Amino acid sequence: MYSVLRWLIPLLVVLVFTGVGYYLWRGSRPPEVPPAPAPAAQAPAPPAAAPPAVQHPIGEASPEAKEVAMPPLGQSDKPVSESLAGAIPPSSLAQYFLLDGLVRRVVATVDALPRQETIPRRVLPVKPIPGPFATVGEGEERRISPSNAARYVPLARLMESVDTAKLVAVYVRYYPLFQQAYVELGYPQGYFNDRLIAAIDNLLSAPDAGGPVPLVQPKVLYAYADPELEALSAGQKIMLRMGNENATRVKAKLREIRRALTAKSSQPSH
Repeated sequence: MYSVLRWLIPLLVVLVFTGVGYYLWRGSRPPEVPPAPAPAAQAPAPPAAAPPAVQHPIGEASPEAKEVAMPPLGQSDKPVSESLAGAIPPSSLAQYFLLDGLVRRVVATVDALPRQETIPRRVLPVKPIPGPFATVGEGEERRISPSNAARYVPLARLMESVDTAKLVAVYVRYYPLFQQAYVELGYPQGYFNDRLIAAIDNLLSAPDAGGPVPLVQPKVLYAYADPELEALSAGQKIMLRMGNENATRVKAKLREIRRALTAKSSQPSH
């Protein structure tokens, strides 16, 4: 900073006196500098946007659940997993789910499902479906193979077997952690349960494939040949890939979960 001032101050002095000397040499005085206009009155800052209204408020946890201390989000994997064991067999939890950072994984995935972007694998709470993505035909005749749906059968059956009441009770019990993870994801005024209901509704609105779905392969990955199908959300594309029969099973369970969640909005859980 000092080195800058060493040349800046002399330069300013030269500029000032050169300007004054010019007017004196011309036999006139330097022009009077008009007074600076008064600063304009600053418009009042717009009021802060009100947070969006909560559409689906979560119900209260049972009195028994309230007696158990809420774990910190970073230490919640074990208690949440143990609580889920009442709704999902522990062997299935270990076989199909990634239990490290489970709450954060669920929140990030739920938030991504209604979007068009591909869900990053690193945030998924479920392990990859075994086996390669199966197709039939070549070129313009390439389609999703009917056998591809077989990869999703075990997961669809597991979802059917989930005890909805117990699953929702665990969610309600640990809801503050889900809400915290949603805020950390970048939604300080968001309400996670509303996002969850929106994601479920988006999955329920997925169209039926109706038959083998045509594919194109513009680069490495496949895409749907039908632009309307390609424009679907990430979650809706998953529903298409699993086949109509599996999608029907999953949608039935999603409707059941949605009814339980929205019922929690109007009455405490017991």
